[in-house]
Amino acid sequence: MKFKIKNEYFNKAIGEVSSAVSTKTPFPILTGIKLTACEDHLTLTGSSSDIVIKKVIPASDEGAGLEIEETGSVVVTSRYLTELIKKLPGDIHIKVDEKNSLTVLSDEILISLNGFPAEEYPALPEFEDFQGIAFSSAELIEMIKQTVFAVSKNDTRPALTGVYMNFNGNSFSCAATDSLRLAFLETKILSATNGSFIVPGSSLKELLKLLAHQEESEIQILSSESYLAFKTKSIMLCSRLIEGKYPDVTGLIPKEAKTVIKLDAKKLLKGIDRACLFAHEWKNNNVLLEIKEGALKISSVSSAIGKIEETQPLLEIIGERELSISLDGTFLMDALKAIQEEHVLLSFSGSMRPVIIKPVSGESYIQLVSPVRSY
Repeated sequence: MKFKIKNEYFNKAIGEVSSAVSTKTPFPILTGIKLTACEDHLTLTGSSSDIVIKKVIPASDEGAGLEIEETGSVVVTSRYLTELIKKLPGDIHIKVDEKNSLTVLSDEILISLNGFPAEEYPALPEFEDFQGIAFSSAELIEMIKQTVFAVSKNDTRPALTGVYMNFNGNSFSCAATDSLRLAFLETKILSATNGSFIVPGSSLKELLKLLAHQEESEIQILSSESYLAFKTKSIMLCSRLIEGKYPDVTGLIPKEAKTVIKLDAKKLLKGIDRACLFAHEWKNNNVLLEIKEGALKISSVSSAIGKIEETQPLLEIIGERELSISLDGTFLMDALKAIQEEHVLLSFSGSMRPVIIKPVSGESYIQLVSPVRSY
C-alpha cells in the first residue's frame, strides 16, 4: 500500500474514526485504525465492541489531495498514529510493506511504525437497507438533539440508556426517558418500513459530533440483527443495539389537562435558570411553579443562600386558574432548551401528575416532566 494525502485532511479523518477506538480491550488489534487504500478512495475504520466509525476519502476530493499509488490495507495503533500526524509539518506520504511495517514521510521527517495484518481486523456487520427511508442529516440531528438528553444515566435498566427509534408505516419517532421525564418526537416519512430499535445514547451523541462537521446531506439508515448504521456519502457510524423491551411511553402521557398555559419560551427558561441557583441543595433541584391571578410565580428556597421569587405574565390560560407544583428545575431547563420556538404550552393535570411541555406549533413533539416532593 502506498499513498499521499494532505496533513490537515488526514488528521481530521483520523480524529473522526479514533473516537470509536477502545483503549481498554484485550484485543490489541482493536486499539488500531484500519487503513484501506483502493484505486479511487481511502477508507479509515475505527471500531470497538459497541460502535464502528468508517470514513471514506475519495481521490476525487481536491481538498484531500489524495494520490493512491498502490492499493492495500493495514491496521495501525490509533494512539501513535493520531499523535504523530498532529505533530508532522507537511503533507503525509505513507508506504506499507509486506510485513505490515508502515513508513510515514513528511518533509524531512521519516517515521516507521509496526502495524497489524488487516485480515485480523473484525469484519463490519452486514446491513440491509431500509428501502425508501431518506432523511436530511439536519433533520436527524434535530430529532436526536431534542430527545437524547432525556436518556437515563443509570445503567440498572439498560433499555432506558438508549433512544427508542420506531419506524411505523409512514412515521418515524424517537423517544427517550429515565422514568422521571420523557422526550418524544414524531415526524412523517415517505416509507412503509416497520421496525423498532433501542440505540445507545452514547452512540447517538457520537453521531451528532460527526454530523456537526459534515455538510448537510442525505443520510441512510441500515439495519442488521444487532446493529443500526447511519450512513452519508463520506462517513458511516454503526452502533450495537441495546437488547430488551422499551416501556410503552404513550402510557406516561396524561390524556386530559386541567390547566393549559402559554408562555414566552426564552423568558421562562431564564426564570427557571435563575431559580435553579437556589435549588442545588435539594436532591431534585426543586423549583416551585404557582399559577395564580393570571400569572406564573417561579420560586426556590435555599437554607444557605436565601429565596428567589419572580412572576411572569401568562399569554393565555385555559381551564383551572390556580395550581401549585414542584418540579426538577434542571429537567425543566433541558426541556425548554430543546424546544426551538418563541412560545411554549405547559399542560397540567394536577399537582401530583406530570407536566407536558410542547411547542405551540403542533402535537408531534412532547416533553414530559414528573413532579417532585415539595421542600
